[in-house]
Amino acid sequence: MPLSTDELLERLLSGVERELPGAVALRHRLHCNPELAHAEEQTAAAVAEELPVACATVAGTGRIARVGPAAGRVVAVRAELDGLPVKERTAASFSASGGVMHACGHDVHMAALVALTRAAHALGEELPAPLVAIFQPSEEAYPSGAEQLAREELAAIAPAAVVAAHIHPELSWGTVALDPGVVNASSDSVEILVEGEPSHGAYPHRGRDPILALAQIVVALHAQVARRIDPHGPAVLTVGVLEAGSTENVIPPHARARASLRAHRPEDRLALRGMVEEVVVGVAAAHGCRGSVTLVPGEPALENDPDIVSRARAMLGDAGLTPAREWRSCGSDDFAFFGAHAPIAMGFVGLDGAEGFRPRPLHHPEFLPPDAAVGAVARVQALLYLAASGEAGVG
Repeated sequence: MPLSTDELLERLLSGVERELPGAVALRHRLHCNPELAHAEEQTAAAVAEELPVACATVAGTGRIARVGPAAGRVVAVRAELDGLPVKERTAASFSASGGVMHACGHDVHMAALVALTRAAHALGEELPAPLVAIFQPSEEAYPSGAEQLAREELAAIAPAAVVAAHIHPELSWGTVALDPGVVNASSDSVEILVEGEPSHGAYPHRGRDPILALAQIVVALHAQVARRIDPHGPAVLTVGVLEAGSTENVIPPHARARASLRAHRPEDRLALRGMVEEVVVGVAAAHGCRGSVTLVPGEPALENDPDIVSRARAMLGDAGLTPAREWRSCGSDDFAFFGAHAPIAMGFVGLDGAEGFRPRPLHHPEFLPPDAAVGAVARVQALLYLAASGEAGVG
């Protein structure tokens, strides 16, 4: 007789608990040796060594492993392999040297998924659906590892659902944000080029100043977001790079900027793209310059499946967790690319108030989740897997 969902969760979580010492040791190894996007060779090898079954190489450096029943529609659980170009400033004994760091919790996510995969493998045919562990490359940089996986391997796997958990320092320890609908924004990048006419700084009227034009463009872009986008829909524009000139007394021939565009609604995403083009071309022309925009499309908004979320929220108490306050942000995650092929859901695991955790934002050089976060993430991955098994016709 098949096990009930409550029995499955209890046995799966017990298995995860047994795997945690090894998972924490793996977390330390991964944290010590982070690698950038598309170069996660040692990271992927370290993960593969700890998996209970042979895994396949995908999307360059990625790995996937399948455990559980031989038949049935699979439920995929995803973790990320890559670190960030950040020099670590923590006091951890397992901190990374050099200029690369796991500053977004990917080391925790990977270790947790290894623990879950090992626990699930021990249950074997008792699992409600095959579990495919996806260790995805290049979440932090383009080209996106999730987009490549979604385009290639995911189509062959044809999962019933894909789920993931991500730690977050702005949510309370012991809580998990699991909300239906859009929880993360889409993200696009734009490169702005303003071409003017160079001149001596003492004779500005002889040239056309691209720096002045670009400065006005930056101000206009921020102002227009508030005037072009319905304020009920989150949207953010950030100009993060300005480049121009080589000395103080020369008007240069061109100036460049790079910006990110984020939105929750598809129509706002399109409106932001069109607004940037219009403002850059128009303001540049008003200064006697030529403006152009190159769009680098990113991930879509991340939209949680309401059925998976509802089933997962009902199991939080049995996993020793409580629901967090509603959580939606203009952060982005390429996990959203999987949503074109299957229902998806991501839970955000709180860190604020955890013993030993110093409050720091994601991507900060002092961001260091405690080892206890490995178990918290693994529990959320487990209950999301069981919740998503309903999409495979189980539950």
